[in-house]
Amino acid sequence: MSRVQTITVQKGDGDQRIDRWLRRMFPHVSQGRIEKMCRKGELRVDGGRVKASTRLAEGQQVRVPPLPDSDHMPAPPQTRLSDADAEMIRSCVIYRDDHVLALNKPAGLPVQGGSGQVRHVDGLADALRFGAEEKPRLVHRLDKDTSGVLLMARTRQVAAGLTAAFRHRETRKIYWAAVAGVPHPKNGTIKYGLVKAPGHGARGEGEKMLCLHPRDIEATPGAKRATTNYTVLTAAAKRCAWMALIPVTGRTHQLRAHMAEIGHPIIGDGKYGGSGQDNLGDGWGAQLGGEMSKKLHLHARALVVEHPVSKAQLHLTAPLPEHMARTWETFQWHASDVPDDPFEDFV
Repeated sequence: MSRVQTITVQKGDGDQRIDRWLRRMFPHVSQGRIEKMCRKGELRVDGGRVKASTRLAEGQQVRVPPLPDSDHMPAPPQTRLSDADAEMIRSCVIYRDDHVLALNKPAGLPVQGGSGQVRHVDGLADALRFGAEEKPRLVHRLDKDTSGVLLMARTRQVAAGLTAAFRHRETRKIYWAAVAGVPHPKNGTIKYGLVKAPGHGARGEGEKMLCLHPRDIEATPGAKRATTNYTVLTAAAKRCAWMALIPVTGRTHQLRAHMAEIGHPIIGDGKYGGSGQDNLGDGWGAQLGGEMSKKLHLHARALVVEHPVSKAQLHLTAPLPEHMARTWETFQWHASDVPDDPFEDFV
């Protein structure tokens, strides 16, 4: 066992989660052990208790309790990046320069590891070095089943700036979705708050977000305000609509929960979509039936962000995944028929 250590957060190491900072310094320490140290108050920053997600700042003092020697720890499983995985993740690159890299993340591929997740973007990022000394870093997230634009930073300094831009809402994200029925009015803003409902099992499997009327947010522990702008781009009779969505806030499952709450769940959303029966155009049920894919029809279509170095506006666009492209073809929906930013005149 090591002794208690007090470590100063060095220049360039700020604005990252304490669990990730600690695991880079002590790779043999598991995520579970870090979370336990936080719960017991053994891991502290400037004398105060922290959570695993607490972000560090340069110059802070981190108290690290005695840690097991790596020689006495079981060796972590070595997972070699296969040639097929490396080729797959490289094929997802839609933009790259010396500072940033963007992917069209496939649906079904998690951004980071978690319960039962061993194959994810962060774990495949070594294949995205392209000659750089370090692998690119995540600066925001997409749900596992959501496809589309995922921006990564190629240096720690750039990562700090981009992470702050996402946190302070200095980006513009436009999602495309197919939803059950056709919302009315065709343009609007959803302001239901969100609170996490507990899942089941030791790790809380199956947890989901519940919507709250804005008047109930302040009185509900753990509830957060959430705002989504939406517009109907076109519709297939009353059965299904092609939507553009902007998450003004960035809450977990926000778009999925909000669309379901107004009676128009996203196609393929088994968690929030209610009945698995074919949608008849009345706004319930998240399946179209027939040959239509049952996968989630939610795609991060576009991202606009200030380039962290050149300061120019970076406009990134991701083509639809195969299962959504088939649905679009069935309904004869074409990207050329809608504006790149349908919210330019949104009030």
